[in-house]
Amino acid sequence: MNARKNIRFTTTWIAAVAMLGSSAAYADSTFTGTLALTNDYVFRGLSQTNRDPALQGGVEYSHASGWYVGAWGSNVSWLSDVSTSSAPVSSSLELDLYGGWRGNVSDSVKLDAGLYTYYYPGEYPSGFVLPYTTEAFFGVSVGPASVKYYHSLTNLFGFADTDGSGYLDASVNVEFSPSWMLNAHAGRQRVKNLATASYMDWKLGVTKTFSSNWSLALAYLDTSADRSVYTNPQSSYLGRATGVVTVTRSF
Repeated sequence: MNARKNIRFTTTWIAAVAMLGSSAAYADSTFTGTLALTNDYVFRGLSQTNRDPALQGGVEYSHASGWYVGAWGSNVSWLSDVSTSSAPVSSSLELDLYGGWRGNVSDSVKLDAGLYTYYYPGEYPSGFVLPYTTEAFFGVSVGPASVKYYHSLTNLFGFADTDGSGYLDASVNVEFSPSWMLNAHAGRQRVKNLATASYMDWKLGVTKTFSSNWSLALAYLDTSADRSVYTNPQSSYLGRATGVVTVTRSF
């Protein structure tokens, strides 16, 4: 799929998310959705769009029992940025599917566990290690603090022989004033059999919630990622310190 078709598909897909995501409850089930615009799609500290903006959307179905499934998408460029005339790569879209169970085990303790898969439709040259990734995850939160671990069941985002890699996410989100949230995060990506690709990432930011389900998030992010591993031939170093601004509308 070429870049132009991917962009057209992204627009159509997110429009569908907007319609499906309007918050609607049916008996013990609920559909929710989000649309977001950000100046840089950063995932685990690494830019997925080479510092360019991203349009993102998602929809989720959840049941009162705690079970849920969802889908999420965004434009990306990190794959097409490695494209060359002799080994062309055409992929400018990320589509994610996930499902699991979340719920309270006490007044202050919550659990969340499930599967998450990342899919990047496009055309890849022969011998290219496909970036498709599936992870199992388990998380626990106590009050405003949470810890979640992701364990890859496949190769990790195009690195060969890396199934069994893991990502540990520790976050704190504290409301310090009505409608204002402080967001702090530290993460550790371990890439199995490829120590130079392992790194730390961290974030500090604030989120302001407005009426009608709008929110504005500002964040500063940085990593310890190795430049030789995370600099694409046609892009800048993807793990450098950066500021991110994101506007989100929830449905």
